[in-house]
Formats: sequence, structure tokens, C-alpha cells
Amino acid sequence: MIFHGRFANKVMVVTGAAQGIGAGVATRAAAEGAHVVLADRAEFVTEVAQAIVVGGGKAVAVQCDLETYAGAAQAMVGAIDAFGRIDILINNVGGAIRMRPYAAFAPEQIDAEIRRSLMPTLYCCHAALPTMLDQGAGTIVNLSSNATRGIRRVPYSAAKGGINGLTQALAMEYAQSGIRVVATAPGGTQAPPRRVPRNAQGDTAQEQAWMAEAVDQVTASAFMKRYGTLDEQIAPILFLASAEASYITGSVLPVAGGDIG
Repeated sequence: MIFHGRFANKVMVVTGAAQGIGAGVATRAAAEGAHVVLADRAEFVTEVAQAIVVGGGKAVAVQCDLETYAGAAQAMVGAIDAFGRIDILINNVGGAIRMRPYAAFAPEQIDAEIRRSLMPTLYCCHAALPTMLDQGAGTIVNLSSNATRGIRRVPYSAAKGGINGLTQALAMEYAQSGIRVVATAPGGTQAPPRRVPRNAQGDTAQEQAWMAEAVDQVTASAFMKRYGTLDEQIAPILFLASAEASYITGSVLPVAGGDIG
């Protein structure tokens, strides 16, 4: 369902916007009137932005590596250069690279999980804050996960627990400055095959078995006993980003078929 004009003339930065939830959020927000900045390190993020423009929306793509602070700053500069402000930031970058028992993770693999699923959100919040403070207003929606309680991805779970803490602390610190900070905690989500795999090295047969165990646990823990759809994840994100949620801040909303994580 499209709410026409809900984000009229609002500038929204969406990270991880080349595919999946991020691309869906950006596309629907543009249809609802947002001027969208799509940030991703994948080159094909430009294809998503071009499709929005062809469909009559306003969008620009910024190709940048959000696992670095320089990349986060580049995304925010791109928004200011294109549209002059940042009203809404959707922090969508993240995702478990590997699934395995914690004892089987190498130290460098632990670091990689934290760098992928925590640091982009930390960096982007920091990079967007000066503009929002100057405006006296802004909304940040972070994507956490119900995997804060789950198996075979402890470092990822820890990173998403960090997102929850960031959301609550940042909301408390900046509420009096007119800035809301909220999050959704998605559960398992059906999505088309990724054009860029999370684990570029590929999964061994053993890793595929461990991943299957995690999928079984996620499905079993959900009251609805199924994965959600992309639309079922996109709608709550955009609700929290909108003026309809103006009295909600510091909250982490589980979107996981009953599993609160």
C-alpha cells in the first residue's frame, strides 16, 4: 500500500539500498514523495536510483563503502549536495557473513562481522547528526535484528545488540534537539537472491549445514512459523520514519512473526 505524499519533500538517506530491504524502502519512499539518496558500495545501486527517476521520483545514488567513516561522510555530503538537507536516515547495512558455532569463528572473522553489522550504523549516525542538529529536526531508523537471541551467528548477534544500545542511548541524548531515533528488529525475511553474496568466499558444505540449523531455529522461534516478506519489513520501517510515529523514540520494534529476539 502506498501512502501518497507521506514523505513529500523529505530528504531520506537509505544505506544498503542496492538490493533487498534497502532498495524496497528507497523505492516505496520515493513513491510517497521522498527525495531519496541511495548509498551502497555496489555499483548497481545506480540502477535502483535510475529506476526511481524513470518512474517519476527523485533519487540520487552515492557509491561508497559504509564500513569506513569516510564512506559514511561521503553519503551525507552526497545528500546535502543533491537536496540541501537530511530529514531521515535509514541505516540498513548489515547481515551475517558466516553462520557457524562461535567456537569455530576465527578472530578476524569476528572482527569482520562487527565491522559489517555495527560500524556502518555507528558511522552514519555520527555523520548525519551535525546536519540534523543544525536543522533542529531529524529521524533515524536503524535496522537491528531478532538474532540478538539465536544460534550460529554470535558475532552478528552482538553487533545487533549494539544497534539496540545505540538506538536507545542516541534517542535519549538527542530527543531535546528534535531528533528521533528508533529501530526495527526484523526476523527471517524472504528476498530474491543477492547479487553480491554476504560471504564472498562461498560456503562450505559444513557451513551450509550450520546455516540450515540457524534457519530452522529462526522459523521455529517465530509464532507464525514462517519468514516474513520484504513488504512486511518495509512497511514498519517507513511507519517509524514518518510523522505518524512522532511520539515514538528509543524503541526497537520486533518484526519477526512473534519472536521478540
